[in-house]
Amino acid sequence: MVGHTLELRGSPFLQEIIREVPGGERIVHCLQCGTCGGSCPNGADMEYTPRTILAMITANQRDKVLKANTMWFCVSCYSCVSRCPQKIPITDIMYGLKRISIREKAYQETDAPALAKTFTDLLDKYGRSFELGLASRYYLFNRPLAMLKMGPMGLSMFTRGRMSLTPTRIRNVDQLQAIIRKARELGGVS
Repeated sequence: MVGHTLELRGSPFLQEIIREVPGGERIVHCLQCGTCGGSCPNGADMEYTPRTILAMITANQRDKVLKANTMWFCVSCYSCVSRCPQKIPITDIMYGLKRISIREKAYQETDAPALAKTFTDLLDKYGRSFELGLASRYYLFNRPLAMLKMGPMGLSMFTRGRMSLTPTRIRNVDQLQAIIRKARELGGVS
């Protein structure tokens, strides 16, 4: 326990994450095994793997972490969390990093915030993600040439029944929309 206490004192950024993210103190238990990065479906698009981000947090590399694209490419699938032998809430840490980055406008000018906006727009309207709509809107408005590369994967997902051509709404979506409106009102977010 003494080693963990020293680590906590040594990194103000780690202390900040601990305050920002419930369970964030578990970062000190990271074995650097790489299971999180190996489990991540977007790992290849990330500037740093989740494992590297955790090490950078511990090493107090705040600016590099907040400017990285890693948290913006997290798709919140929780594969990393479910496979982590130390039960580190990696996805929640990624959300915490996004909040800090947005609050301080520390993120690089990338298209990641556009992806997040597209996702939340779909969630607001349907109550769930709509993969085809998310991918097509995001790529069409932000990276139209890259959209062509996604065609084979999209077709494969569709033929395997993993992607719908039309969105579906959850039941009682109006109740979810009321919750979202109230949360935005309380949080001062439009």
